[in-house]
Amino acid sequence: MVKKVDLKDYGIDMWQKETIASFRRTLLSWYDREKRNLPWRRTKNPYHIWISEIMLQQTQVATVIPYYQHFLECFPTIEKLADAPEEKLLKVWEGLGYYSRVRNMQTAAQQIMTDHQGQFPNTYDEIAALKGIGPYTAGAIASIAFDLPEPAVDGNVMRVMARLFEVDYDIGDPKNRKIFQAIMEELIDPDRPGDFNQALMDLGTDIESAKNPRPDESPIRAFCAAYLHETYDKYPIKEPKKKPRPLQIQAFVLRNQKGEFLLEKNIKGKLLGGFWSFPIMETNFVGKQLDLFESEDTLLETVSQKTVFEQDYKIKPNWTDQNFASVKHTFSHQKWQIELLEGFTGEAELTADKELRWVAKDDFDRYPMASPQKKMIASYLEGMKSHFK
Repeated sequence: MVKKVDLKDYGIDMWQKETIASFRRTLLSWYDREKRNLPWRRTKNPYHIWISEIMLQQTQVATVIPYYQHFLECFPTIEKLADAPEEKLLKVWEGLGYYSRVRNMQTAAQQIMTDHQGQFPNTYDEIAALKGIGPYTAGAIASIAFDLPEPAVDGNVMRVMARLFEVDYDIGDPKNRKIFQAIMEELIDPDRPGDFNQALMDLGTDIESAKNPRPDESPIRAFCAAYLHETYDKYPIKEPKKKPRPLQIQAFVLRNQKGEFLLEKNIKGKLLGGFWSFPIMETNFVGKQLDLFESEDTLLETVSQKTVFEQDYKIKPNWTDQNFASVKHTFSHQKWQIELLEGFTGEAELTADKELRWVAKDDFDRYPMASPQKKMIASYLEGMKSHFK
C-alpha cells in the first residue's frame, strides 16, 4: 500500500474545509462562464476522451481539433483502432509527432479488446494499466468520463498548485509529483471532478500559463499565496530542461530512370519507426566550412558516407555536386541537421536487406512521412527549382 503523503512534511498547510469548499465554488463558477467549447467536452465517451487526452500531450489545442475529428472518422471504435494497419494509423497521425503515442494507443486498444471484451475499463487502476496511459491521463479519463474523484496532475496543474501554496519543490522532478497529487486529492470536487480537472487545465494553459501569466485576472487569486505574498515570480520552481543533443544526418536523394525516388521504411528505429523517408544515416560530417577551401578531412568524410551507402544499399549511383539547403528539425531530445546528397542510377532492382521502394513524387501522399522527410522533400524541390532558373 502506498504511504499517504503528509503535506506538512513539505511545508504545506492545507486549508480548512470551508476554504476548500469556497475554492471549488469559485473555480467551477469561473469554468461554467469561461470554459472553452471543445469537441471532446461534448461527450462522456471514454474512447473519445482518451483520444483527445493523448493527442493533447505536447500538442496545442488548435492543432489537435482537426486531427481528433479525422481520427474518429477513420477509427470510430476501439475495435477499428485495434485492427488498423500500421501504415494507415501512422498516415492519420502524420504531422502530430511523438509517434509512440499512437502506437501505444493501438496496443491499449488491443488490450481492451482482449482483456475487457471491447469495453473501455471504468476504474482508475484498470485505465492506468493500459499501455501509454500514465497517472495524469488515467485521472483525466476517470474523472471526465466516469465522474470518479481522481486528480489529473500535469505540468499546468502543478504550476497552478505551486503558486497557490508556494510549493518549494521543483515541478520538473518526477519524485515531487506525489506532493501535487496529494494537494489535488484534498481539493478535487467530489461532485464535479471532471469539470474541476478541466477548469485547472484551462486556467493553467491561459491565465496561469508558464509564459506571460496574468495573475490579476485569475479567478482564484484571492486563494493564491504567491499572489497575496507577491512571490508570483518565484513559482513554480523548475530547473531548465537539458538541451537536445545535436546530430548530423546525411540524406541520400536517389532517382532512377523513371524519375522515381528511393524511399526506405524505418523498420528498426523507435524514433520514426514505420515511416518512409529518403535513406538517412548519422554522420560526423559537420557541413562545408565557411572558407575558401574544403579541408581534406571534409572530402574524406563525404567519400566515406557515399561508400557506406553503396555497400549497405547495394546501389552505385552517379552522384551530383548539386547543393541543397540544410534541413533542421528538433525533437525533444535530439536536434537534427540534415545534409542532402543527390544521385541517379539506372538500377531498378533493389536487393539490399531493407524495406525499399521506388516511388513517384505524385505518390508520396500514399506513404506516411514524418516532418523531417517533408522538409527534405521541400529542400530538394526548391534546390531543383533554383538549379533550372
